Amino acid sequence: MSEAVLLFKELSAYLKPEDVAQLETAYQFSESAHEGQFRRTGDPYISHPLAVAKILAQWHLDAQALAAALLHDVVEDTTVTKEQISAKFGKRVAELVDGVSKLDKIEFQSAEDAQAENFRKMLLAMARDVRVILIKLADRLHNMRTLTAMQPEKQRRIARETLEIYAPIANRLGLNAVYEELEELGFCHMHPMRARVLTKAVKAARGNRREVVGKIQKAVKKKLRDAGIEAVVTGREKYVHSIYRKMLEKALSFANVLDIYGFRIIVNDAASCYLALGALHGLYKPIPGKFKDYIAIPKANGYQSLHTTLFGPFGAPLEFQVRTADMHKVAEAGVASHWLYKTDASLNQLQQKTHQWLQNLLEIQSESGDSTEFLEHVKVDLFPDEVYVFTPKGTIKAMPRGATAVDFAYAVHTDIGNHCVAVKINNELAPLRSELRNGDRVEIITASNANPNPAWLNYVVTGRARSHIRHFLKTVQYEESAQLGERLLNQALIPLKSSVAEVASILWNKLLRDCGVKSRQEIFADIGLGKRLAALVARQLFSLSEAAPTENRFPGAVLIRGSEGMAVQFANCCRPIPGDPILGSIKKGQGMIIHTHDCPIIAKSRGDPDKWLDVEWDNETHRLFDVSIKLVVANQQGVLARVAGTIAEAGSNIHNVSMEDGETSAYTTMNFTLQVRDRIHLAQLMRSLRRIQEVVRITRAKG
Repeated sequence: MSEAVLLFKELSAYLKPEDVAQLETAYQFSESAHEGQFRRTGDPYISHPLAVAKILAQWHLDAQALAAALLHDVVEDTTVTKEQISAKFGKRVAELVDGVSKLDKIEFQSAEDAQAENFRKMLLAMARDVRVILIKLADRLHNMRTLTAMQPEKQRRIARETLEIYAPIANRLGLNAVYEELEELGFCHMHPMRARVLTKAVKAARGNRREVVGKIQKAVKKKLRDAGIEAVVTGREKYVHSIYRKMLEKALSFANVLDIYGFRIIVNDAASCYLALGALHGLYKPIPGKFKDYIAIPKANGYQSLHTTLFGPFGAPLEFQVRTADMHKVAEAGVASHWLYKTDASLNQLQQKTHQWLQNLLEIQSESGDSTEFLEHVKVDLFPDEVYVFTPKGTIKAMPRGATAVDFAYAVHTDIGNHCVAVKINNELAPLRSELRNGDRVEIITASNANPNPAWLNYVVTGRARSHIRHFLKTVQYEESAQLGERLLNQALIPLKSSVAEVASILWNKLLRDCGVKSRQEIFADIGLGKRLAALVARQLFSLSEAAPTENRFPGAVLIRGSEGMAVQFANCCRPIPGDPILGSIKKGQGMIIHTHDCPIIAKSRGDPDKWLDVEWDNETHRLFDVSIKLVVANQQGVLARVAGTIAEAGSNIHNVSMEDGETSAYTTMNFTLQVRDRIHLAQLMRSLRRIQEVVRITRAKG
């Protein structure tokens, strides 16, 4: 009996006859489209879509998903179009096929960009319909099972992709059986030598330990029977990849990995899970800190079970999982159990959690600048380890391990993340970068005028937090760069006896059309970020008009107020302050960088006028500026306190301070970064410091 006949016989057990008939049509259509095509294994190509449909049939997926599985490669590998599939099998089937298909028709700058864009397309299709990823996972699983036919280099590339993306997605969706098989196959193709050595070692150990495992299983069954608990007890060998990961994480040799076997106990109801746990703890001693209750607090993928590790006979640790039959169904099939067990009411919560995660993907996509950035955010969110924390109202939030208070704030709501200023963890104030631990009660304190800090990107771990922070900073930088760009263009238009406001709308429209941009704001932002030269844009505008430019006029200086935000940055090498003669240079992607005229760092390039803009301080600057000073002081008790007191009295803030030994033990050098209003304020401060008896020398530090 052929594979196709066996599949349709299996499908007729749960699908309507008319659905099975449509799937037979889809199979014939796919077989005809792939005629003459063969896989690397030598099998006819149709064997692959058939195998993918067979995997999905095990989850009892509906007719649309199975039709899409049979047709999933026809758009990519044959002349058949999406429109043809839509006309013959319906719009939903065509959309599922399109969601799984790669973007082969588009030119990309690199293989990485193409891969990232393909993942982006697939994940967004999945956010609209989770069946897309179920088809893709089944597709990947069959490809991994037949990967040995590929070249070793391609095997490693596909295996890495599987371990980084597909296995974590299967885990995130609760498809435990698929997750474990993908991890195992990925490891075997990524590290074939290591896999062979470990497999051999496990086989050798299996003979020695089989008798021990049998005795343990027998003892556990007797203990549960004596306690009046009906249970099915199974022992299973751990996957080679799982053993390898434990060896890596704990720096163990194979001989020291004692728990290569795990035990699973399936009972009738949740109450029996806890009774069985008590019986186990009475049989063997539990290892402290090795108990997890995923029944009371399920994992984000819906997984529920009790985990405990016990000291077994001969001192070997034994891992036990205790769960009900329904929990076991969800643990193995995850979100696919929605189709497999439609009557199971407990799946509602899992569906809600999955839906929430998929909505987060859409949110991250809308704020990510490109496919690579989107993929980076998603990869972060796929790590399975979780901690469970509580909101002030007692709601449980599952966060990735290593998540901080800022991650939590964004998990609650975007606005709370954008405006958070402090956090209380277990009713005590803590830094926003504090790492959250299991059971923490977290309360975020917000302020309406607060904004995300770029430094948060150094310690947030969730894709949601990272994408929101980046989006906010990009928006702010764009707006500030557009304001700076408009001022730079105004300056460039002075020799042409014009200004931005005076340029006719028709000229602007021509320029926007020629440059392929949508608005003036984009032109201004590009100028502010150094992507376009203001003088060139000014010439372009006037080359479009009949007005003759005047060459003899020179542009005036750009006024610097200090309030331009991220569009204008003050160089750390010379730390310019109002009153200093200054120069500006546009650095691509960063905006304008301001240096002092005598900055030693720019001495070599100062002679090139094309690199520098004439800039001046505005008369009105309403902020404090960083400046570095160096003091040589006599080593006497209380000198630092006297210096700090004088700085405070002069109305300055200390931003940073460091000490270094002087030329002799009698002296110390103090390096301060202070905040002052301008040069006059700095001069007054330095005069005050000179009056301190212990101050031997004071200088402003540059370079």
